[in-house]
Amino acid sequence: MIVTRILRPPRNARLLCRRSFSAEPISHPPAQSAPPPPPPLPAAQKPRTSRLNPSPRRPERSQNPYLPHLPPTFGNNQFLPVADSTRTLLESIVLKFNAPIRYAFAYGSGVFEQDGYSSSKKPMIDFIFAVNHPSHWHSINMSQFPGHYPLYSRALGSDFVSRVQEISPGLWFNAYVPMNDVMIKYGVTTVDNLCSDLLNWRTLYLAGRMHKPIRIIKDDPRVRLAQQVNLTSAIRAALLTLPERFSETELFERIGGISYGGDIRMLLPAENRNKVGNIVHKQGPQFKELYYRLVTGLPGVHWKNHCTSIVQDTSPNARLAHLRKLPSELLKGVASPPHNAEDATEYWAQISARHDLESLIQSEIKHIVRYPSTVQTIKGVVSAGVGKSGRYVADKITKWWRSSGSGKAQPPSPPSPPESP
Repeated sequence: MIVTRILRPPRNARLLCRRSFSAEPISHPPAQSAPPPPPPLPAAQKPRTSRLNPSPRRPERSQNPYLPHLPPTFGNNQFLPVADSTRTLLESIVLKFNAPIRYAFAYGSGVFEQDGYSSSKKPMIDFIFAVNHPSHWHSINMSQFPGHYPLYSRALGSDFVSRVQEISPGLWFNAYVPMNDVMIKYGVTTVDNLCSDLLNWRTLYLAGRMHKPIRIIKDDPRVRLAQQVNLTSAIRAALLTLPERFSETELFERIGGISYGGDIRMLLPAENRNKVGNIVHKQGPQFKELYYRLVTGLPGVHWKNHCTSIVQDTSPNARLAHLRKLPSELLKGVASPPHNAEDATEYWAQISARHDLESLIQSEIKHIVRYPSTVQTIKGVVSAGVGKSGRYVADKITKWWRSSGSGKAQPPSPPSPPESP
């Protein structure tokens, strides 16, 4: 029998182990550190970005989870450059507002040059702000800039202002506001109302203003997508009212005149009679940047970049393709197809072949514009107050008087004496 004996470590070894565990842990050699980062590139090798006329800052991600991410170059035609001083001025004005603005743009003669304005007097700069919650927005803005609102609207509060704003076409304007040594006018609307008008032409009040060159200051992908649809709809409506061959100036004037068809101000002595021509004459390059790629992307339209003449296919099938893609509010007044598919196809063919389609479209555009423009003119008295409204009307009448005296259809008149300073 073999007896195995378990060998035990000597006592002094056990004590040594206890001491070693009770003492500080044994330090291991440090791990090999990561290599140092490469030295920065010299200043001469760094990529330089031009600060001249940059595009407005675009949000990296859409706030709406259901809106697909747009390609980085989508809607580049909308971002029109302006002079560096103008860009700085517009951005500094918008940054002064503490209330959150989702989308903002500036438009009119204060941003892009127009005929009929003297260089000695600076025109008022017009803005449109699209917000999410109008009552909350006006509450913050009324606290920051109480002088922008008439006394009675401040007394009635932001809820009253937002309820007046909701009345068609859905804007509240604050006019003759001094800011950064210039005079501004800004209208407040909601993002939903803005996109609805851009897509459907429900009132054409906002969509019509955005048919012309604007300077985007704060961008939003949802509005940018709807605006691209709005611009394409303006082209289709204009093409249906133009002959087979026409000039780019005729196209721009037809598009620019959409929002003025039926405008109550054009019927009253309250607007420049040559307004559309004055805009297009000075803003031709901006119009071309805005529309050229969209026009050449439509089937049956031929427009060379270096040419000013445009040729389109005016066959019934080509006109039908434009007609069926018009905004819903315009299409509803132009055509009412039957529900039967076979009858509807024949009906659309008959509508597209009508010789009076041009007058039918123009008549319906006037019908859409007339009511909202009338309501907004009346709302202007409420939002601006009696004093500012009277000043605004006086300025408009002055422009009308000057345009009626210098219009193309007027007989020549002797030169008027120079205005007193």
